Amino acid sequence: MQISLIACARALGVLRLLVAVFGLAASPAGLALEKGRQAPDADLTTASGTLKLDQFRGSVVYLDFWASWCAPCRQSFPWMNSMQSKYGGQGLKIIAVNLDAKADDSRRFLAAVPASFAIAFDPQGLLARRFEVQGMPSSVLIGRDGKVVLQHVGFNEASRDKLEASIRATLETKP
Repeated sequence: MQISLIACARALGVLRLLVAVFGLAASPAGLALEKGRQAPDADLTTASGTLKLDQFRGSVVYLDFWASWCAPCRQSFPWMNSMQSKYGGQGLKIIAVNLDAKADDSRRFLAAVPASFAIAFDPQGLLARRFEVQGMPSSVLIGRDGKVVLQHVGFNEASRDKLEASIRATLETKP
C-alpha cells in the first residue's frame, strides 16, 4: 500500500508539472469547472471512431480522465462498470478518457481491468486541458442539459457513495 501511495504522489507531482507546462490554471477552490457552467463540447476519439460529447445531450454523462499508472483508477473502473450497469437504463453514459501517451499502456491496463463503458483516448492531453483536469483520476458529471453538475478529483472508498448519490440525483433532475 505504501508503495502505491508513493507512486501516486510522484505521479501527481508529474501531473502538476504538466499542468504548469501546458498552462492549466487551477481555480481558487481547486476545481476548474464551475457547477452550472456548460461543459465544453469535445471530440472523443475511440477505438471505433470519433464521438462528439454534445451527441450525449439528454443523457447524464460521467466523464472520467484516467491513466494506466494511476492506482486509484484501478479501483474506479470496477465501480464505473457497476454504475453503468445499474444506471445505464436510466440514461447514464460513462466515458473514460485515457491520457497515456503510449497506446500499449492503456491496452495492458484494460486487459487487466476491463471496462463495460466507452473508452476514449487523449494521448496529447488536449481534452484534459479543455476540461482543466487537476489530478488523476478526475471526473466530471454532466447533466442532461449539458451543464457541469460536479467535478471530482481522485477516487477512494469514501468517494463512492457521494459520487453515486450525485449520479442518482442528476438522473432524477429534469433538464
